[in-house]
Amino acid sequence: MNNKPIGILDSGLGGLTIWHEIVQQLPHESTVYIGDSANTPYGVKSPEEIFELARKCIEFLLTKEVKLIVTACNSITVSCVDQLREAYPAIPIVGTVPAIKPAGEQTKNKRIGILATTRTTTSDYQTELINQFASDCTVLSHGTDGIVPLIERGELASAEMTATLERELAPFQEEGIDTLVLGCTHFPFVKVQMQKILGSSVTILDSSEAIARRVTFLLEQSNSLASVPKPEYAFFTTGNAAIAKKILHATIKRSETVVVTEVSL
Repeated sequence: MNNKPIGILDSGLGGLTIWHEIVQQLPHESTVYIGDSANTPYGVKSPEEIFELARKCIEFLLTKEVKLIVTACNSITVSCVDQLREAYPAIPIVGTVPAIKPAGEQTKNKRIGILATTRTTTSDYQTELINQFASDCTVLSHGTDGIVPLIERGELASAEMTATLERELAPFQEEGIDTLVLGCTHFPFVKVQMQKILGSSVTILDSSEAIARRVTFLLEQSNSLASVPKPEYAFFTTGNAAIAKKILHATIKRSETVVVTEVSL
């Protein structure tokens, strides 16, 4: 048993979709979340820049005595998760990658779309996943850095968001995909709008459930599950706390009071 919290980091608020699934699957676990909204989007940055920013987030989480860290960001994971594990060998680090394997297993017409940030789309990591799990499929991989900033501003249902989604999803409609992989943890916030645009014949997948299962497995294997009847959830952002709180309330969909603290890394 280990009642220390789980640490979760992201380039901003997208990792809250991963946080939500973790607390759903592990209701006795406390968590500490840090979103680096001041430096978002990470998708336009170099691997070296992303590593340095992620390192600062990890250093912050270590001051909170976390027992495991989740990099709830595809851009971080594909850019430098191996380097982060080398730099911090004493703590388990769980990465987040696009759900290409289940997409390859579930597609019926063998036409898959992957919507991610530019950094993830152009990474060798994603290319390897496609070759390994979807080599028999036609895969359209499209990178965009226009959706994340809108979500970070709290514009989940704005006219600009609708226009952006219609533009970014058009190539997938033209390709006739039946499965879309969301390769950014921000994107599930607008999954409903995406589904409306693409239609019910397209299955939309993200990695949140798989990440939570991996966290559960690692904690079980190390006998580190918590037994806290009332876990504590701490939220920190390098950006605007008011916007983070708004997005968090939309994620939780429960009545508890939420405190979001602004920090500098």
